[in-house]
Amino acid sequence: MNPTFEAIAARLDGYDPQALRVELAQQFIKALLPLPQETEKLGLRAALGRVLAADLISPLQVPAADNSAMDGYALRASDLLPGGQTRLRLAGTSLAGAVPSAALAPGHCQRIMTGALMPPGLDTVVPQEFTQRDGEFVVIPAGLLRAGDNRRLAGEDLALGSVALAAGRVLKPADLGLLASLGLAEVVVWRRLRVAIMSTGDELRGLGEPLPPGCVYDSNRYTMWAMLERLGVEIIDLGIVRDQPEALREAFGRAAQQADAIISSGGVSVGEADHTKRVMAELGEVLFWRIAMRPGRPMAIGRIRSGEKSALLFGLPGNPVAVMVTFYAFVRDALLRMSGANSEPMPMLRAASTGALRKKAGRTEYQRGVVTRRPDGQWQVAITGNQGSGILSSMCQANGLVLLGHEQGDVATGDFVDVLPFDGLM
Repeated sequence: MNPTFEAIAARLDGYDPQALRVELAQQFIKALLPLPQETEKLGLRAALGRVLAADLISPLQVPAADNSAMDGYALRASDLLPGGQTRLRLAGTSLAGAVPSAALAPGHCQRIMTGALMPPGLDTVVPQEFTQRDGEFVVIPAGLLRAGDNRRLAGEDLALGSVALAAGRVLKPADLGLLASLGLAEVVVWRRLRVAIMSTGDELRGLGEPLPPGCVYDSNRYTMWAMLERLGVEIIDLGIVRDQPEALREAFGRAAQQADAIISSGGVSVGEADHTKRVMAELGEVLFWRIAMRPGRPMAIGRIRSGEKSALLFGLPGNPVAVMVTFYAFVRDALLRMSGANSEPMPMLRAASTGALRKKAGRTEYQRGVVTRRPDGQWQVAITGNQGSGILSSMCQANGLVLLGHEQGDVATGDFVDVLPFDGLM
């Protein structure tokens, strides 16, 4: 059963929908999220970027037996002389994929290839480039090896019955290789999350349409699509929805029927003379927040219902930069959790500000910046200039967001600030 909004808010100390701190909004959203329910089985080549639905238990140990980590000569460490060169008689070759020969007598060694099983009784491998051949003998310098060098132990990568990959992992290229090394051709993942997107407003026009005075081309839907594409969700594009009650009801109802989550842009500002907020409230349980942040103050969060189905709603501001900032601040992690993923915090680095920054305490700010390396190797960041929430070009110029905390005030030149790099986000 889904928790009520009142119950969630009651657990948050200092909850104020008219001046909500960023971290409290994040906590509220986290408590609201439904867990994934549907799984599917995929072949490895279709599983990249999908979320593992259950712990994957290793059906065997990797490697299956002790083997050589390189080309060289397998030997007994006890045969090595501590004070001088060691001469060992060569007795055959051990190849990868072949069954090793019988145990060798002391004082003997065997040529061995990378990946070949260690012959019985031999415990160390000397790389071939460190040796010399003297007829049927191999000469090894003193002090070169320790017992066990260059030997891969059975099960040192994965033990039989161990957790090879944990549930909630977003599968990466190395993971697919690991699954293949275990002989697994298929994997069980969560069903791909379905996310509906729309832009609302009578002033919006689609690409290729004439642009009358006072109108703008809809950029937000393309930005949202690109950010969602990075998350690997299934995207349902509902286009531009005019600010008309029936059009809005139809679009939100269709989205709730088809999607797990809805992301809209525009129509959530306080005092806006449009129908979007009213229709949202009619179709479900929706809160309208004024978040103590810049950019991106207005936001809606809730559930939209259509018959027996419902979808989580994220109503984002209409300004292009505010759409991106609120997506990264609130929506990204929420969608990953709804997908079943164990979302990790976005990477953060510390950089020295190249100039003074004005910052009003009592709100969180996300300023666009360009991060570079100083000659001493330290990170530094310079603000891109105009920080208006409609200056989308500032996001193109920047390579990170300077995160200035709620209680933080002005920043002096040379002060260190937190930066969220765009690598992996944009």
